Amino acid sequence: MSDLFGSAGLEDSAPRPLADRLRPKTLGEVVGQDHLIGPEGPIGRMVALGRPHSIIFWGPPGTGKTTISRLLSTAFNLHFEQLSAIFSGVADLKKTFDAARQRRRVGQGTLLFVDEIHRFNRSQQDSFLPVVEDGTIVLVGATTENPSFELNGALLSRAQVLVLRRLDDAALEILLQRVEEHSGEKLPLTEDARATIKAMADGDGRYLLNLAEEISALKLVKPLDPAALVEAVQRRAPVYDKSREEHYNIISALHKSVRGSDPDAALYWLARMLAGGEQPLFIARRLVRMAVEDIGLADPQAVVQAIAAKDTFDFLGSPEGELALAQCVVYLATAPKSVAIYKAFGAAKRAAAQHGSLMPPAHILNAPTKMMKNLGYGSGYQYDPDTEDGFSGQNYFPDEMGREQYYSPKEIGFEREIVKRLDYWSKLRVKKQGG
Repeated sequence: MSDLFGSAGLEDSAPRPLADRLRPKTLGEVVGQDHLIGPEGPIGRMVALGRPHSIIFWGPPGTGKTTISRLLSTAFNLHFEQLSAIFSGVADLKKTFDAARQRRRVGQGTLLFVDEIHRFNRSQQDSFLPVVEDGTIVLVGATTENPSFELNGALLSRAQVLVLRRLDDAALEILLQRVEEHSGEKLPLTEDARATIKAMADGDGRYLLNLAEEISALKLVKPLDPAALVEAVQRRAPVYDKSREEHYNIISALHKSVRGSDPDAALYWLARMLAGGEQPLFIARRLVRMAVEDIGLADPQAVVQAIAAKDTFDFLGSPEGELALAQCVVYLATAPKSVAIYKAFGAAKRAAAQHGSLMPPAHILNAPTKMMKNLGYGSGYQYDPDTEDGFSGQNYFPDEMGREQYYSPKEIGFEREIVKRLDYWSKLRVKKQGG
């Protein structure tokens, strides 16, 4: 009887999904995770040494977290206990820990596998510390979220975080071949459809096996081509959780592709975000940020394009308005890049914090009252547009500070023109100040 179905009270004759029937019996049968289970991998070394320790598995769905945990319990002759953080509470943890202590008294260790361990709150995570510390349990936690964000530092310090990779095409092909060996017949798929079903799986081995089982049940005579395959099975959206790490990973990829002047990569990540259901307004806001943060005055039209893309999407909606976002992405990616404004404003903020509440020089202060005029407010101020060069060269920094330079434009795009103007005004300033 399989461990999974036995623990659920099901007999061998009970219907079982193909993914469970093909579950690996040894670590060597696990696909796509050689960097972990190979002889030089952390799990391979741990098994070779015969010293189990607590682990946090971090990786996307369907990559073998549960399977590897079960196989580790067998390799170390440990009782396998499984909990889901979604359905378990403090009472379940206490019951599990008490049972593990009873086993330990008779010489039987326990491997506790906790699925979605990041769902436990801080106090629930803390409850693992003493039983992990004294060896009552070997904890194996599984999470699809970044452990450094979701798990307590104290728990992380007692467990090794191992990253499982999404299954590549080679690993998925091995799974399809196992399906065919198990059934004794080829899947009714053309070569192109075979590539399509692997793309549909999106690195999830369990999902691939479920698709293969669904196709096998159709009892087809003629192989499916990609179009027929898509009609036969419902295609799921790519993995993309708008509230979790994937959200930040993909927007970071989009932003860095634009910053790196790669319009093709930027369009790909934009398409991924839209396919995953990301809010277009969030993308539009990020495009405006890119325009002012990474381009600035190297191309003053960049922010105009970004705002126009937002307004166009508001006017047209989806899917037509998505083209405006795509146009903006290409414009920003191909625009000259400059962080001169970004750096200049940062330097100005640091100077403002450093120098405190210094008064502006008296000559640039307004003097609406007689007393203020008597104090010298506005005295000697020159109206720049009325000067011969349209530039007075007066000092506008506080008298106690002296002149500082924050903005250093690049010799690129529109900023090249700004460089010329600043150089011209700098020479005039020296001339008019008698230097």
